[in-house]
Amino acid sequence: MAGLMERVGVIRHRARQLPPYESLVHAIIHQQLSGKAAATIFGRFQERVGRGGRPSPEAVLRASPDLLREVGLSRPKVAYIRGLAEKALAGEIPSLDQCAALSDGEIIARLTTIKGIGRWTVEMLLIFNLGRPDVLPVNDLGIRRGFQISHGKRTLPEPRRLARHGERWKPFRTLAALYLWRGADG
Repeated sequence: MAGLMERVGVIRHRARQLPPYESLVHAIIHQQLSGKAAATIFGRFQERVGRGGRPSPEAVLRASPDLLREVGLSRPKVAYIRGLAEKALAGEIPSLDQCAALSDGEIIARLTTIKGIGRWTVEMLLIFNLGRPDVLPVNDLGIRRGFQISHGKRTLPEPRRLARHGERWKPFRTLAALYLWRGADG
């Protein structure tokens, strides 16, 4: 890891601190897509559904499924985002202040009950939105690839093995994740 850190240099990470609903919508749109494709879709989503800004839950539910498909969302993502909007209006998505009082595990348990929100999606919320310092998304292909490259392995590590290895990076596993992603990028 020291070699990777030296090669990459200092990483400065600053959390976005968006309302969790907005961060989760962003994460759903980015699921299984390249960054460029997701950014294009997210831009159209903001323009057409949010009138240039981040669409509120009400705006998402006012938008027809056809409009959501036109901006580039797949049918499952339309259902996930509309379901998330319904949960937000029902008060089931914690606010930033509520998240501050919850552990990572509590946030994961609470949000993964929502269709379309898996552990990876919540881990992205924890890292990039809430700025939690000790998150290692062991199922993320980029993290696994970064570990393989930085540690000179022939094959990708299994998530369980990576989690065990990651114990040595506590309580800074988020920083390790950021370096592993950079390592996977070249």
